[in-house]
Amino acid sequence: MEQDKRTKVLCLHGFRTSGAFLKKQISKWHPSILQQFEMVFPDGVFPAGGKSEIEGIFPPPYFEWYQFNMEFTDYTNLDECISYLCDYMVKNGPFDGLLGFSQGATLLALLVGYQAQFKDPSICDVTYKDPIKVKSVHFIGEKDWLKVPSEELASAFDEPLIIRHPHGHTVPRLDDVSVKQLSEWSSCILEDLETAIVPEALDSGNPSDKEAISAEFAENLVTA
Repeated sequence: MEQDKRTKVLCLHGFRTSGAFLKKQISKWHPSILQQFEMVFPDGVFPAGGKSEIEGIFPPPYFEWYQFNMEFTDYTNLDECISYLCDYMVKNGPFDGLLGFSQGATLLALLVGYQAQFKDPSICDVTYKDPIKVKSVHFIGEKDWLKVPSEELASAFDEPLIIRHPHGHTVPRLDDVSVKQLSEWSSCILEDLETAIVPEALDSGNPSDKEAISAEFAENLVTA
């Protein structure tokens, strides 16, 4: 498949890291999984407001998408972040899928849930009353300190593919079974996209049509 014809995927990095670091994280996956996709790795909206866990491992600068308290009950600048991403997708899309790790995965799930439920513009009001009918893959680590919320997130989607690994809060290397699962899932996505009819609104480039953009990018989701 020619490069300019590849399926475009928006990839959002974790807390206080960067788009370049997420690109490195998924580079450990088998090349056959990603070769048919154009992966786009923007940096977070805000410079890191504190120490990054990857200092000394990967060079700065580091970024975060929004801020939160220690109990994960209060969020700051989340609406601003959503507005930024909507504008980014209008200017740099169209995107056919989403991939996110940690804070990036949470953010993508909020975006998809917001679009699927047609909620009030305040993203903080999003609730998943019904299963989100979006094709999704969820990587869940046995030793991940966020294993429980990861399970809860996956349960919000309709028939999610869950790939489990024995590690902690990380993008895992994939064994042969996982490579086969993800490759088959990706092939099905590509087949669906090839037969889909794209609404004219998605090709218009009209910045005011954010609901149309949301309807498009919510088709496919990978979280870790």
